[in-house]
Amino acid sequence: MAFKIGYLLPTREAVMEGHHEARPLLDLAQKAESLGYDSLWVGDSLFARPRHEPLILLSAVAALTRRVTLGTAVLLPALRNPVVLAHQIATLDRIAEGRLVLGVGIAADVPNIRAEFLAAGVPFEGRVGRMLEGLRLARALWAGKKVDWQGRWHVKDAVLGPTPEREGGPPIWIGGMVEAALERVGKHFDGWFPNGPDAASFAAGWRKIGGVARAAGRDPNAITGAVYLTLAIDDDAEAADKKLNAYLESYYGPLFAAVRRRQASYAGPSAGAALWLKGFLAAGASHLVLRFAGDHDRHLELLARLKSALAQDPQ
Repeated sequence: MAFKIGYLLPTREAVMEGHHEARPLLDLAQKAESLGYDSLWVGDSLFARPRHEPLILLSAVAALTRRVTLGTAVLLPALRNPVVLAHQIATLDRIAEGRLVLGVGIAADVPNIRAEFLAAGVPFEGRVGRMLEGLRLARALWAGKKVDWQGRWHVKDAVLGPTPEREGGPPIWIGGMVEAALERVGKHFDGWFPNGPDAASFAAGWRKIGGVARAAGRDPNAITGAVYLTLAIDDDAEAADKKLNAYLESYYGPLFAAVRRRQASYAGPSAGAALWLKGFLAAGASHLVLRFAGDHDRHLELLARLKSALAQDPQ
């Protein structure tokens, strides 16, 4: 069973707990690589869910690792000027020597994220169009040729340097479960990166993306199916459930129950986690990005063992 497994660094959790130091996060990154994880990921937020700035932190992770893919889960491009972002991404991809994946999202329509956009001086309305145009502009700049652009941004005779390690820039993955999001993936993006709610929903979305890609003249096999999953592993299923609820409540506040229904999550023993993960692999996912509900060292070791067991399972 060919698949990859990634680990979300707990940047948000660290800040929530008053631990602003970066070194413990870098230590976890190195541990994950040593345990055989395939990728390392960081989230993005200014004030809605404060955490370390993702591109700067990934630069440090890139310098301390050699093998793992590095990615954003997910970055909010609409918050940033795309010319500046293109320069930052190109530089980071050079530091990472081509190991970067850009996971992007449009941002949920909730009050604290609207306030975040307001604080950054970016209109919340129109954020989807702003993101899509900004990413097109970034890709044009990554070609390393003269760019003229007349749209939301105005660029004349501009040449970006350095260019990214990989020609055309890093792969761009995007989430979303609604019809428009699936259409965007099939037509324009390198990967699909949703966060729920279950394997059946993933399978249905993945079939839709394949059909859209074929209709657009693209090879569906060139698109990566990834999924963002949250786990709390404990032999006592009730204790695991309480841990997951407490974690999500501390992370999302009063919305945690709705988040749990909407985002794919598992609470229970290791054997059940293996079956749950196999469901997403059977649904078409080839890259599982895992967020742990606390106990990071223990979870890292447990899931590394599960990865080995799943890889040896012919089913």
